[in-house]
Amino acid sequence: MSWFLGLGIVGLVLLVLTLVFDGVLEGLFDGVGVLDGLFDGLLSLPVVAGFVSMLGFSGAIAMAATGVGAVGATAIGAPAGLATEWLVYRLSRALMRDRSGAAPRDVDLIGVSGSVVTAIPVDGYGEVLVHLAGQPVKLSARSPSPVARGAEVWVEGTLSQTAVSVRPVER
Repeated sequence: MSWFLGLGIVGLVLLVLTLVFDGVLEGLFDGVGVLDGLFDGLLSLPVVAGFVSMLGFSGAIAMAATGVGAVGATAIGAPAGLATEWLVYRLSRALMRDRSGAAPRDVDLIGVSGSVVTAIPVDGYGEVLVHLAGQPVKLSARSPSPVARGAEVWVEGTLSQTAVSVRPVER
């Protein structure tokens, strides 16, 4: 039973190290040509750690509860380890595919309202504060007409990553 508890503990330690160092352990094997691609997918370190840990703890529980030998405990622990391996693999694949947060682009600024922070002269730049994706963003701004500080403006176009053309809101 102590061998199975040892496997369970080693699996948990490997899982914690994998999570804490976030890919560093897998990166150690990148230069080895024979192992190229071995730690991707079903044989990634979190998946292997889940399998070893569940095999060990399930085997220990089976030995203590039913009194079976090492072969019986392995026969009980292996399917539990495979189930855990499959679950960890599917969960990690789902997390890797999560692409819900697309980064805002400069075209997302067109049509956004904001307020003038630094007055905008006719022949130069001022500054506006707009909210993009819920975050306040301060940008340089140009306008065909002068705009006073505190005025509300609409973004008409983007001039660069940090500059926009605006027009005053008429109410």
